[in-house]
Amino acid sequence: MADLAIQRQDAMNELQPPLVLGEHTTYHDISKQVSEIVEAPVYKTPLKWYIAVAITGGITLMMVAMFTYLVATGIGVWGNNRPVGWAWDITNFVFWIGIGHAGTLISAILFLFRQRWRTAINRSAEAMTIFAVMCAGLFPLFHTGRPWRAYWLFPIPNTDLNMWQNFRSPLIWDVFAVSTYFTVSALFWFVGLVPDLATLRDRAWAAGHKAKQYIFGSLSLGWRGSARHWQHYEMAYLILAGLSTPLVLSVHTIVSFDFATSVLPGWHTTIFPPYFVAGAIFSGFACVLTLLVIARWVCNLENIITIKHLENMNKIILATGTIVGYAYATEFFIAWYSGNLYERFAFVNRAFGPYWWAYWTMITCNVISPQFFWVKRFRTSVPLMFVLSLVVNVGMWFERFVIIVTSLHRDFLPSSWGYFQPTWVDICTFIGTIGFFLFLFLLFARFLPMIAMAEVKHVLHTQHDMEAHGGRAVNP
Repeated sequence: MADLAIQRQDAMNELQPPLVLGEHTTYHDISKQVSEIVEAPVYKTPLKWYIAVAITGGITLMMVAMFTYLVATGIGVWGNNRPVGWAWDITNFVFWIGIGHAGTLISAILFLFRQRWRTAINRSAEAMTIFAVMCAGLFPLFHTGRPWRAYWLFPIPNTDLNMWQNFRSPLIWDVFAVSTYFTVSALFWFVGLVPDLATLRDRAWAAGHKAKQYIFGSLSLGWRGSARHWQHYEMAYLILAGLSTPLVLSVHTIVSFDFATSVLPGWHTTIFPPYFVAGAIFSGFACVLTLLVIARWVCNLENIITIKHLENMNKIILATGTIVGYAYATEFFIAWYSGNLYERFAFVNRAFGPYWWAYWTMITCNVISPQFFWVKRFRTSVPLMFVLSLVVNVGMWFERFVIIVTSLHRDFLPSSWGYFQPTWVDICTFIGTIGFFLFLFLLFARFLPMIAMAEVKHVLHTQHDMEAHGGRAVNP
């Protein structure tokens, strides 16, 4: 009998979602814990939130000042030179696009594969996607030099028949890919919010808060939780998940075409599309992990965002980090095996040229540091995973820097070789986008539910059903 009980418990552990709620947790407990963060009055908001908003808001104002100075003075205030025409601006663009990939991956692909461990973290990841894409779009917009003419990038009717987009240009592909990705991600995020916004509306009505009731009532689109509403909601969510899934693969693939369709040594390689996608997921999950570790500590969400959630994310970081390391090795092998002297020089120059320090920082952060996650004790250590997630994002920024700058600074003519150094405007602009990203995330965490209450309640319902039926799933 003891062996039978142990086997039954093991079966339940395998079938249950990795959401460890209390034995007597109710739906109301989940609503209360998540909603109280949004409903807290101004004077009960933690002081550390105000301090963080003040700091990130000040950094955001610095970003606005840098872009204003750029437009008033010209692109020359950046460190771009010849032959390094692309430098920190495109590096940061690719970096932020990569950060934005994990949200759609967690929400769409894991939803289609019915991975229940996504439920406590998908909302934050979706919001992170939107904010990261907003940061990414700033750099190519201002890199054009005339951001007020940005509408020229879109195929809209115009009176000048001689002016039209070059649809064979990867930069135009970026415009369509990123704008489509942002639109679908924003719709996906908002549709998932509707049931939770209705919960906040009802709680505001019960508490007598007319203003909140009107705001959340307008945003919840008349949601009443009927069977018909749930049917339409699930169908819309499924369709958006189906649309988002190919976008995860296509957007960063198209971003990689900015480089792969050229004939420049170091860029002209067919491994870039899968390599960029794996790197985007790698950096995106690391950024989500960083934000969730902070959020679960600040908002006391340890029983909803559990160690099991974080451990699963660490496993994906380990897997994608291994793929990225394999891609690094493949690049060097092909450069040697091809017999192309220019390719070989480009990669030897990356590792041992003037930018050797950037290359080996990239290798250390992206290949060596994730290997700690082979050990379960390290995968479940919150301080260590927090530090490693920051290290991974530093390494992924250096990866984009290495790909762009080291491939450009020494071209076919030694007489035109140059060395890129960022200016203070470059550095302040990038720091400003980090502040802008964190500022938006802080506002989101304070004024909107950062946990998908409806989905967590569904997981709790399934968990209680399984406990009541001896570990056997009912209507899985």
